[in-house]
Amino acid sequence: MKILLTAIAVMSIGAFVFAKQAPSQQPGTKRTELQRHDLDIPGKETIQARIDFDPGAAFGMHTHPGEEIIYVLDGTLEYEVEGKKPVQLKAGDVLFIPTGVKHAARNVGKVKGAELATYVVEKGKPLVVLAK
Repeated sequence: MKILLTAIAVMSIGAFVFAKQAPSQQPGTKRTELQRHDLDIPGKETIQARIDFDPGAAFGMHTHPGEEIIYVLDGTLEYEVEGKKPVQLKAGDVLFIPTGVKHAARNVGKVKGAELATYVVEKGKPLVVLAK
């Protein structure tokens, strides 16, 4: 009985973690959280993540509950930001996404691409909200 309860608890935790992280992953992409810290500003936190893109992979339109600061690490990534023309960025280029602005990214190169994303967001809200 104890083993069964432990197995159910582990499966429940796994399902919760998957449900919480599922929108952060898209086929051909991998989001790796590097650090997360509360800020001195009440209700705000910063999250830093590396997002890897296979060649041709895309992360569809989405928003964040705060600002995103992007630094392209590898490859050539194209960003579509609501209200602006698409822009292609290469390693060393940067981009700022304001709170709640819809945006998407895709690897337009033939090699893997990667970005370092730093988020300053509302604590406790989902980091990624897929656009409808």
